[in-house]
Amino acid sequence: MANSPQARKRARQQEQGRQHNRAQRSMVRTYLKKVNKAIESGDQQAARERLREASSVLDKASRKGRFHPNKAARHKSRLSAKIQAMG
Repeated sequence: MANSPQARKRARQQEQGRQHNRAQRSMVRTYLKKVNKAIESGDQQAARERLREASSVLDKASRKGRFHPNKAARHKSRLSAKIQAMG
């Protein structure tokens, strides 16, 4: 455990950061699930709308360091390909 006041403060800040990052990653995963659900339902228009929303969230998360930019691009590319294959 941290002994000095500075170390205790850093431990508090790190825990807050971890919780924030965890919530952001969870939100991204939720948006990706929404896209996949729209794809499975067969509604291409809804899937495109969900992909647009998910792309924005993915880009923001990768810009802030929650995900590697290549991972965000890979998700967007694969989902886009699935949507294109629908129709």
